[in-house]
Amino acid sequence: MTELFGTLSDGTPVHRWTLERGGVRVRVLSYGGIVQSVEVPDRDGRPADVVLGFPGLDGYLEHPGPYLGALVGRYANRIAGGRFPLDGRTYALARNDGPHSLHGGERGFDKRVWDVTPVEHGLRLSRVSPHGEGGFPGRLRVTVTCTLDETGALRFAYQAVTDAPTVVNLTHHGYWNLGGAGSGDVGGHELRLAASRWTPVGDDLIPAGSPAGVAGTRFDFRQPRKVGSGYDHNFVLDAGVTDTPVEAAELYDPVSGRVLTVATTEPGIQVYTADQLGAPFAPGAGIALETQHFPDSPNRPDFPSTELCPGEVFRSETVYGFSVR
Repeated sequence: MTELFGTLSDGTPVHRWTLERGGVRVRVLSYGGIVQSVEVPDRDGRPADVVLGFPGLDGYLEHPGPYLGALVGRYANRIAGGRFPLDGRTYALARNDGPHSLHGGERGFDKRVWDVTPVEHGLRLSRVSPHGEGGFPGRLRVTVTCTLDETGALRFAYQAVTDAPTVVNLTHHGYWNLGGAGSGDVGGHELRLAASRWTPVGDDLIPAGSPAGVAGTRFDFRQPRKVGSGYDHNFVLDAGVTDTPVEAAELYDPVSGRVLTVATTEPGIQVYTADQLGAPFAPGAGIALETQHFPDSPNRPDFPSTELCPGEVFRSETVYGFSVR
């Protein structure tokens, strides 16, 4: 089902699509590829929306900073100094996080209207990012297929091709609150991560040094424990880059009984406890679990590569599964 959701200042219409399967209802916008809502039942069968969102388009336009529920690119996370070398050249990017580039710059994929085509049990979102958009080289053709399977699991399958060497890092930037959006702080949710290492960062959240072990630190989520607060960090997943999604995270709300599992082909997951989420949301109102390559990888040859060349196909997949206990 589709409906008009609003209109941008230049007259471009924004549509909302509703998907429903396996007891889960998801609403997706053509603007930013935003997942506006995900309704799932609790242990007593009562449904609630478990992602943060706005009821109207104006909310997203007036509060773009949190990247609320959006598809993020060309490069999710930070690139130090807004610069990176590739093929003997240095590319200067749009800087929107102090001296750094974050999530593709001021007008990344989250602030673009995507072409949307219905597919079986879902949608195919596509756009062409022209050479030079945000400072990135190459004309990048991107497709994101968003589907619900028979169990209600929400699947994102990313694909991209380029006509010149470039870098690519894509993710979904949803904020989860398994108690229901607006139900309060998620610090009491329990989190488990399949990650034995994390990437230490400086005050500017740029990786500093090599990945470090989580044992004996507050970054050890190998066994479930309360999320707490104070996280905006990349965790190095034990499985690394995989051909098919491998479970990376589990989030559990003891009050509602809802469980979210995250499986991915990506080598990292950025955990953001939304301490700086900003109005109209309270700090800690949701938690982002962003499957992706590591921050600043284009400047870190020791990290898994994010380079994409002509003739290659970028592929990535992440699955969000829902259950109760």
